[in-house]
Amino acid sequence: MRKTILLLAATALAGCVSLDPSYDRPDAPVPEAASYGLEGPTVTDAGLGWREVFQEPELAALIEAALENNRTLRQAALDVERARALYRIQRADSLPNIAASGAYSRDHYGSNASAGAFGTPVVTGDGETDGGGEATGGQSFTIERYSATAGISAFELDLFGRLRSLNRQALEAYFATDAARRSTEVALVSAVAESYLQLAADRELLAIARSTVDNQAEALDLTTRRFEGGVGTEVDRQRVLLSIERARIDAAALAAQVRIDENALRLLVGLPQLPTVDDSATIGDVALRRELPAAVPSSVLLGRPDVLAAEHRLLASNADIGAARASFFPRLSLTATGGTSSTELDALFGSGTGFWSFSPQVTLPIFAGGGLRGNLGRAKAERAQAQAAYEYAIQTAFREVADALATRATIADRIEATDRLADAAALTLNLAERRYEAGVEDYLSVLDAQREDYTARRERVAARLIEAGNVVALYRALGGLAPEEEMRLAER
Repeated sequence: MRKTILLLAATALAGCVSLDPSYDRPDAPVPEAASYGLEGPTVTDAGLGWREVFQEPELAALIEAALENNRTLRQAALDVERARALYRIQRADSLPNIAASGAYSRDHYGSNASAGAFGTPVVTGDGETDGGGEATGGQSFTIERYSATAGISAFELDLFGRLRSLNRQALEAYFATDAARRSTEVALVSAVAESYLQLAADRELLAIARSTVDNQAEALDLTTRRFEGGVGTEVDRQRVLLSIERARIDAAALAAQVRIDENALRLLVGLPQLPTVDDSATIGDVALRRELPAAVPSSVLLGRPDVLAAEHRLLASNADIGAARASFFPRLSLTATGGTSSTELDALFGSGTGFWSFSPQVTLPIFAGGGLRGNLGRAKAERAQAQAAYEYAIQTAFREVADALATRATIADRIEATDRLADAAALTLNLAERRYEAGVEDYLSVLDAQREDYTARRERVAARLIEAGNVVALYRALGGLAPEEEMRLAER
């Protein structure tokens, strides 16, 4: 009998099937590559590590602190732990739940007790017991019983792959959560770099505003002396005062913005106080990797963490359809127990004390009020949603790369133009000041030249920030690409 049962179970398990739809990766709805005619290497495999890109020691220290202390990244890591635990729970359903137990009972009966109907010994007419208990005529007695039991409870034979589909769904959900954590890490590194660069740029703009205030104070002293000497006019003096106040307004606003930048950086890093940051550092002083890929095939973007997360969610929804389909078919579950029982502990595992029970159960859905079809329809709709989300993730990834490369294609020209503009504005200001001191021009020409110089210096800082920000954008687009083994997964 036992051999027959084991043979049937093995045959059933060997015949398990999967009702998951066959998975064919959707075609990427983007061009084959983005380059914009740039010269340089093409990305063909794993992407950029943040240490390769952000070479500034001060910035690297901030990124390391953020990766260790940022609360958002910590939540993402805990999400991974939760997903792993849920997968383990689901996987346990496909394995037998084997339990063992031991029991001891001590029952006392009066002299006239008759408990045969309850499975306990019955007192005979002469006071003896039938079942091993001890009793004498007309006296009460006590029965002791020992038992040891092991068994499998409601183990489902996965004939139609329902449990395997649920396992795949939980596993893919876990992979998706882990990929989302890596995407969060890339986003955090990028945010720290952007915040650091913005802080450096605003500090440089603040220094420009404060130097303008100082220069205007010197100009005010000069125009005052000329006015008192009868050479200048009160109008010139008032114009300088207006220029000073405008510069002070800018300086005050930028001082507040620097504090805001520091607060934003402190939140990202996750520490009460920021590590030491050089106040004199300018945006042009930040060490970044400037030689970045000039062309990116769209196929490489399939290894981005956010794209991988979307694909894993698509695969999870695909497995969910298989589980929904399997719900239409019968379920076979097995419950089996075996053990020994004796009134004496020494004889518990002796001959003739064993017992066993085998209870297979088949559940066949007959009428569910449309619930099974509704569940299958829900699973198919969620798969369609997951596919749309996957395709949109690819489109978003391609756009980010294309935008970064488009900016990079023109940033060199912009830098050169702002440098020439700043040099020309500085020369114009110098000439205007000299002509004013020589009495050839009034101070209005100097004020115009000062405004042009101030604007040109600010534009040069803005251009440097765009250049550095473009490096961050390319890292965000290409950083965190899957390592070799995960790239193989992306290519399946």
